Amino acid sequence: SGGGRALDRIAALLEKWRPGHQKAPHRFSQSDAILITYGDTLLQPGQPPLKTLYGFAHRYLRDSFSGIHVLPFFPFSSDDGFSVTDFHSINPELGSWADLGRFRDSFDLMFDFVLNHISAKSQWFSNYLAEMPGYRDLAIEVDPEIDLSRVTRPRALSLLTPFQKETGETVHLWTTFSADQIDLNYQSAEVLYKMVEVLLDYVGRGARLIRMDAVAYLWKEIGTRCIHLPQTFDIIRLLRAILDIAAPDTVIITETNVPHQENIAYFGNGTDQAQMVYNFTLPPLLLHSLMSADARVLSRWAASLSTPSDETTFFNFTASHDGIGVRPLEG
Repeated sequence: SGGGRALDRIAALLEKWRPGHQKAPHRFSQSDAILITYGDTLLQPGQPPLKTLYGFAHRYLRDSFSGIHVLPFFPFSSDDGFSVTDFHSINPELGSWADLGRFRDSFDLMFDFVLNHISAKSQWFSNYLAEMPGYRDLAIEVDPEIDLSRVTRPRALSLLTPFQKETGETVHLWTTFSADQIDLNYQSAEVLYKMVEVLLDYVGRGARLIRMDAVAYLWKEIGTRCIHLPQTFDIIRLLRAILDIAAPDTVIITETNVPHQENIAYFGNGTDQAQMVYNFTLPPLLLHSLMSADARVLSRWAASLSTPSDETTFFNFTASHDGIGVRPLEG
């Protein structure tokens, strides 16, 4: 079966895996704080932005932050970096892997694992359009006549986008976020294997925290909402199991901007999925408290919080690159 083939290839990949020095599995405390920033926030003439950022962080931030999340630093075609053209490269306008590697001396690094989709301008997608071996099942082809009205939509854009293959055939592909972001087909063993390779590449390059971008939409099943499906949780459990073997000090953090009860499902049983989830309900409640000069709603909600194990914790934040979402206030 496809699953069996994927397992054999992943097992072989792990057999060859030679991790660098590993720390003990991370236990978070209130002293942990992570700076979220784009790689080109600070600029200095004649210097790669990542080198400039490192110089600033090393000089001024070591006593304040334990980690740094450089938002997608890969080559990209749209969506502020979240339409990645090459998962294994750094955008040369930002710097090099060596520039990023410098941070490891002073900070834990968080990498974006943009696992739901890839850029329509990527080589992988070009290979798909050419029907090259290993890429034929990369994307999700759907009959445009099928009723997809139940599908949960994070953006008010067309769910399907037509593309023409090199054979001349027109196909309609699943594009959850934009016509430039091709959803990956995780029913393909090839796709799963390629993305495990990406994950291990990031760990090998120093990622201590893996941010799973838009992970809630990972699996598509026509006739369902196509969000939070059981297969999505299965894939997270698989990736967690792989990291527990290859790099047990690496932390998964899931990004699911949804109501609170749906969000905390990504902790799993406390040992088998994400060690951290973004605390998406906090920013709008904090803003509400400031605007109303009344912290009772925030305090009541905060008092209700719990996590399923001492291995899990909330990633508390006040705003992100997406701003402050209000959907997490549902309920």
